[in-house]
Amino acid sequence: MKSLMAGVDEAGRGPLAGPVVVAAVILDTDKPIDRLDDSKKLSEKQREALFPRIMKKALAYSVVEVHAEEIDRINILQATMLGMKRAVECLSPAPALALIDGNRAPQLGCEVRTIIHGDSLEPAISAASILAKVTRDRLMTAMHLQYPQYGFDRHKGYPTREHLSRLAEHGPCVLHRRSFAPVRNAMQKGLL
Repeated sequence: MKSLMAGVDEAGRGPLAGPVVVAAVILDTDKPIDRLDDSKKLSEKQREALFPRIMKKALAYSVVEVHAEEIDRINILQATMLGMKRAVECLSPAPALALIDGNRAPQLGCEVRTIIHGDSLEPAISAASILAKVTRDRLMTAMHLQYPQYGFDRHKGYPTREHLSRLAEHGPCVLHRRSFAPVRNAMQKGLL
């Protein structure tokens, strides 16, 4: 039996609100998936079309969320590393190698290799990138129903002008990362 390789990527390191979402994917080399690419280079429609195809054709996949409270407690880099570790540990069968997008990787129970721009270069990382991005975008759109005053359905928690304005107006909600400067600043202005 050939040794298995997982691609690992995250979505949501930069936003002021919501979780960082990490996905790990082991692709089946006998079931190739056309048009895989870095999720940021694909349209929302393309990502949504690829999402079920990846889940159907992959040998294994996992998607995990690390929420704002944990991000605030351990910092965004450590939260991302923890998410990567959890995502890879959830894979069954377990991979012999994990390819991580970027230049930092957690310690895992298998061989680890980092690839800068891996989400554009390695199909398994591209697949993980798509699963993470679609999951996070869907989650933030759903959170808009609970917290419509922030416009999460449009900016997904990223620090856009609209989001910063609404944060200043309403103060942070439970989804906001209090360790991030714009949120901390809004809190210090006595809004919450």
